[in-house]
Amino acid sequence: MSSPLSSRAGRRPFRFGTPAFIGATLTLLMLTGCAGPTAGPGTAESAQRECVASEIPLTELAVLDAPRDWVGPSTACLADAGITAIDSPDEPQLPVTVIDDKGTEVTVTDASRILAVDVSGSLAATVFGLGLGDRVVGRDSSTGFAEAAGLPLVTTGGHQLSAEPILGLAPTVILTDTTLGPPAVIEQLRDAGIPVVITTSKRNIDTIGTVIEQVAAALGVPDAGERLTAQLHADLAAVQADVEAIAPTDPAERPRMLFLYLRGSAGVYYLFGEESGADALITSIGGRDVAGEIGWQGMRPVTAEALVEAAPDLVLLMTKGLDSVNGVDGLLESIPALASTPAGQNRRFVDMSDTEILSFGPRTPQVLDALARAVYAPEQSGPIGE
Repeated sequence: MSSPLSSRAGRRPFRFGTPAFIGATLTLLMLTGCAGPTAGPGTAESAQRECVASEIPLTELAVLDAPRDWVGPSTACLADAGITAIDSPDEPQLPVTVIDDKGTEVTVTDASRILAVDVSGSLAATVFGLGLGDRVVGRDSSTGFAEAAGLPLVTTGGHQLSAEPILGLAPTVILTDTTLGPPAVIEQLRDAGIPVVITTSKRNIDTIGTVIEQVAAALGVPDAGERLTAQLHADLAAVQADVEAIAPTDPAERPRMLFLYLRGSAGVYYLFGEESGADALITSIGGRDVAGEIGWQGMRPVTAEALVEAAPDLVLLMTKGLDSVNGVDGLLESIPALASTPAGQNRRFVDMSDTEILSFGPRTPQVLDALARAVYAPEQSGPIGE
């Protein structure tokens, strides 16, 4: 843990880390890109695809001799899309007082009705991972795992918070971050007497433990948070060791990858670079982050020059993003420069569910495993993604 957990009753408030900044670009991107339904025949096609993962252990797969040269798209599928809670979950010890990521002192006295919402679905997944999923009363549009599927949706227009449906659920505590808005709704909820805890908005592999720590502190289960983090780190280490075992030994033979965020219906085409989270995802599955190699920072509209310079062998995508441009053919038509890259010429695109690929929560080890299968053993990874 990055700092001692001192949120138990009778102790000084637990203070979250230095307020983390996530660029307004990402929030705008998500709000714009997901505001409406995806368009085109790819949407129906995606709905008909059942994503089924191979049960063969990662290190026993028949992997490609030359993953940079494979021709054709593939889809990364989780073996189990659910959230596995830690053993013997703790009962919340309340009240607790925390200093949240915005510097606000918040006292939580009741965790019987939890609402955890953010743009990536990480917060709800963390609550379920802590074994408190039966207390969650609603969900955001990025929370797509089965255990939460029956919960009422509280975000509108993609990722906009609305006070009325939230108040209707009578939550006793709300966990969120700065990726959902508008801020006025947060103030309205606080004015209604609901404790609202703002967590860090940074999402990458290195911050998963921080998110768990902050959520666990706010809900009065810091020890459970420590156990979940330890379990997560052990699982991550195991998966990354397996990836290293199947990835090419020579760095020059490892596939050159980049991540594109697409919402064709909204005309949104973004390239995710350094400090976007996608860079850590790529290196964790044994790929070369070519956006980083060309100095691409953060999340910005893609340019033809950047694609040509990056010359990726493989492009990672969200499934609905690929659907929104009508599949691989539509993608190459929408971004002509992509067709001149090795990825475009080989139609080498790997898609994964929007609610999984960048969620950075308790399922991250499984996400890395699924992506590695789609990259190094595409014929054994799941359905073809077009």
